[in-house]
Amino acid sequence: MAPPLVFFAVFFAYPVASIVGRGLRRDGGWHLGAVGDVLGDGSIRHVLWFTCWQAAASTGLTLALALPGAYVFARLDFPGKRLLRAVVTVPFVLPTVVAGTAFLALLGRGGFSDDLLGFRLDTSVWAILTAHVFFNYAVVVRTVGGLWAQLDPRQEEAARTLGAGRFAAWRRVTLPALGTSVAAAALLVFLFTFTSFGVIQILGGPTYSTLEVEIYRQTAELLDLPAAAVLTLLQLAAVAAILALHAWTVRRREATLRLVDAAGTAHRPRGGERVLLAAVLAVVALLILLPLGVLVARSLDGPGGYGLTYYRGLASADADGGTFLVAPLETVWNSLRYAAAATVVALLVGGLAAAALVRRAGRLVRGFDALLMLPLGTSAVTVGFGFLITLDKPPLDLRDSWLLVPFAQALVGVPFVVRVMVPVLRAVDHRLREAAAVLGASPARVWREVELPFVGRALGIAAGFAFAVSLGEFGATVFIARPDSPTLPVAVARLLGRAGAANYGQAMALSTVLMLVCAASLLVLENLRTSADSAGEF
Repeated sequence: MAPPLVFFAVFFAYPVASIVGRGLRRDGGWHLGAVGDVLGDGSIRHVLWFTCWQAAASTGLTLALALPGAYVFARLDFPGKRLLRAVVTVPFVLPTVVAGTAFLALLGRGGFSDDLLGFRLDTSVWAILTAHVFFNYAVVVRTVGGLWAQLDPRQEEAARTLGAGRFAAWRRVTLPALGTSVAAAALLVFLFTFTSFGVIQILGGPTYSTLEVEIYRQTAELLDLPAAAVLTLLQLAAVAAILALHAWTVRRREATLRLVDAAGTAHRPRGGERVLLAAVLAVVALLILLPLGVLVARSLDGPGGYGLTYYRGLASADADGGTFLVAPLETVWNSLRYAAAATVVALLVGGLAAAALVRRAGRLVRGFDALLMLPLGTSAVTVGFGFLITLDKPPLDLRDSWLLVPFAQALVGVPFVVRVMVPVLRAVDHRLREAAAVLGASPARVWREVELPFVGRALGIAAGFAFAVSLGEFGATVFIARPDSPTLPVAVARLLGRAGAANYGQAMALSTVLMLVCAASLLVLENLRTSADSAGEF
């Protein structure tokens, strides 16, 4: 447990604590009066109210649209299911700026709805809610669907044999079993939308702002560190409460359910299930495929008609008027290099953390588990800015090191590695390890010859998720990426921040490239995944 704790202490707790301390300490003492000043500000209270209610509305809308999809992917067998499952996951690993860009191309000025239907929804709350559903649809499908596929269908069939109708059997048998999983998924969606940054930045306009966006504004634009520190503490407290609830629901589910092999529960659609399948496919087409398709179409719609004009422009650093020191296309290589390094770090830290969680128990271990999840909801802006002001002197002077970006990206990769590895490690019979040790095998040999054959596939899946989320990390990277080696999401944001059709078109082209890279990694993941890997966690 020590190496993961040291990693989080150095690269998470220390930068965040330094930012908070710098904001609230002056002349050697604490000035907590800033808390009252910030919370008494009417505009800040409006931001807090909007952050909460848009997260609640986004969560409700996501559950309403994605729960039928969870059933379809869990219990129905149809052609193209594996490919479609990968497609619905693509938005979740896309950078939030790309998700916002896709909806800007769909609902904004000159967008699909503006051209064909004569109305715009950008800078409206509806665009924000829809983009959040687009982004989090896969969270519900994978979290709830993974468990739904492993529930024994014979329990519901027994209830119907005893006289219960189809709906009554579902309500009294299946729904209670799924309740904790639905709650866990809802809490995750609420967490991601509560800390929303890129989507709000692009679609919110000057009217709408979340806590995360306000922290960025106070830090980078107004240089008001006391206000940013108070808001960061507020967000940390809210995220800690959400994660505590999530951990409680997961433990409750693990303690009460008996699961079966998911491979035997799916069947061909019959009767009304064909209508449900058609409705889910229509939702996926409108909600996910249409924005992604419009993004691709915009990237090809050049000044002389459809073609590769904007893609060719990505090969030159001068074509955009000097936004970059390098050609935008080189950011693809930068992102791949950073993501590969971040994946190695996340596997090492997350693998050791997962092993510690499996072999130990108690409140301390549960607290450690919650700590591993905390970077998912903590302000990435605070983490990135904290890196700049803390890792700038020996023995950790990383200001000029390219490793700064992978370390920040690994913070969001570790929770995914832990969530994938823990269920698989728990499934390994500890008596096999003990027998190998009694026969004289060293700990390294026990791991290589006993555990690795069981967990090798899960390691590949964990590496794929860590790689995909590292590719899309934006909030911290935008602060610490060097000007001569920006990542793909940072390059997209820079292009969108400049006026002109050429910059907008190149942003669409670069977003399309990133989307294809993410989709390719997810397809590899789907080929690695088996029914035994679906333990109900994301």
